[in-house]
Amino acid sequence: MSREPDKAVVLLSGGMDSCVTAAIARRRHPVALVHVSYGQRTERRERRAFEEIADFYGVGERLVARLDHFRQIGGSALTDASIAVPESGLTGDIPVTYVPFRNAHFLAIAVSWAEAIGAKRVFIGAVAEDSSGYPDCRPEYYRAFAELVRQGTRPECGIEIETPVIGMSKAEIVKAGIANGAPLDRTWSCYQSEEEACGVCDSCRLRLRAFAQAGAPDPIRYRTPTVSVHGM
Repeated sequence: MSREPDKAVVLLSGGMDSCVTAAIARRRHPVALVHVSYGQRTERRERRAFEEIADFYGVGERLVARLDHFRQIGGSALTDASIAVPESGLTGDIPVTYVPFRNAHFLAIAVSWAEAIGAKRVFIGAVAEDSSGYPDCRPEYYRAFAELVRQGTRPECGIEIETPVIGMSKAEIVKAGIANGAPLDRTWSCYQSEEEACGVCDSCRLRLRAFAQAGAPDPIRYRTPTVSVHGM
């Protein structure tokens, strides 16, 4: 007798990494999608990307949460208009686009919803390698959070945290997206523009370099498509 796959909650920002994560999760599980608006510069564009990706997959079970307190907390170029988004490339340090402890808030929402709807897994598109060096994207962070989930939910829940792209390079994520039929043309990665992607912020540079290294055209439009295959 075959067993129906466990339902999974997928955190879907609308970016490339979370889109590919959703594509991977969907091959294994029925999915519910959660999106968080937190006062980021491209909040409306990311929400649009979320809805378009959810529509592409025909997912009706969606949750959109708001975390407006991140604008009050500040400390990040994504939520504080007085802090400029860097356009000079990655330096190796934790950049000002890091939002303090953001992913813990996102995971808390996703785990709460998973517990409420009986989902057994929470997927998040965190990337440790070839990314911006955010501390809440490291594998050890998710191992620690998984223990927190075990301790903080009902024993019968058994919710697991899944990070299927965490060890991939950005180019490998592009290839995985293509292989899994992910709608990369509906994704949005730019940190500061909602019309055309700027092409010069860290996120745009990483994305452009990834598509170049993967040997695939990036399907979105850029105002200034600055890219180096070998560096930033």
